[in-house]
Amino acid sequence: MTRNVHDQKPIQCLKKLLDPLGKVETNWEVPGEVQEIDVYFLPSQALATNGQSLGLLGKLATTPAMFEPFRNPVTQFEVLSCIGKLAQVHDQVFRQAKRANAQVRVTELPRLWILSPTASEEFLESFNFQPDLVNYPKGIYFLGKSLYTAIVAIDQLPVTPETLWLRILGRGRVQQQAIEELKSLPTDTQHKANILGLLYDMLTILEARIKQEQDLEEDDRELVMQLSGIYQQRLEVVTELGRQEGLVQGRQNERRSMVTYLLRSRFGELDQEMLGIIEPLMVLSPEEFTPLLLQLSRLELLTRFGERT
Repeated sequence: MTRNVHDQKPIQCLKKLLDPLGKVETNWEVPGEVQEIDVYFLPSQALATNGQSLGLLGKLATTPAMFEPFRNPVTQFEVLSCIGKLAQVHDQVFRQAKRANAQVRVTELPRLWILSPTASEEFLESFNFQPDLVNYPKGIYFLGKSLYTAIVAIDQLPVTPETLWLRILGRGRVQQQAIEELKSLPTDTQHKANILGLLYDMLTILEARIKQEQDLEEDDRELVMQLSGIYQQRLEVVTELGRQEGLVQGRQNERRSMVTYLLRSRFGELDQEMLGIIEPLMVLSPEEFTPLLLQLSRLELLTRFGERT
């Protein structure tokens, strides 16, 4: 299912967190009818050690997994769509094993994790989602064992360090509290810098929408205020450390990452023409290039920033 720029943020957040643990593919196309899986994850052998830094998210990633994060509460149709994609992936695994004359092990079949900011009791009952409080905390609900499907109701997760990297994907008060916890972690905490960088990108996008007089939901406006305060603190630190060698290059890398992310969010994998406009766009400030990347078409961007012949 197609996601807009704002909805892409949890996908990028999961990719940043899971990258050190194994192979991560975003917007992974399901064979057959063209469908995309938001995050398709295959763990590496080093997962047992590295995954500990991600707490509960690391536990969910101990086996092959499909992560489908939703900014708004997931609907019944969306759950069915996700299950349909999972069935196609399992079918592919079995067909590949048959061609190789091999047996499929249970641990080779990906599990579907649907990440939703909320999930009502009535909604969970409509699918017969059930908790597994012996092995997982409150907020995670499973379908039957053979369906390999679970939903994470992020607002129900206990507020502990182990759930932080999932609660950061929520919204409203849940996400805001998680951001405050993230901000208070030591500077050298693993994953902190990457996720804060993604949150600053989100701030730029939301502020651009405000300038374009687009309506934001109340919790998004509160998020803008919270992130603006964090961003201002960050700018003060950057100013204080501005004389240190390598800072300029670091800021350039951050700007390149932001431009590349926005381009990929709108246009998918970038070809050589699109890669060629990244450097010209980086000359602009984030306040200048973000509205352009949200509004202009591919042709307009190439015409304005592409190489002149």
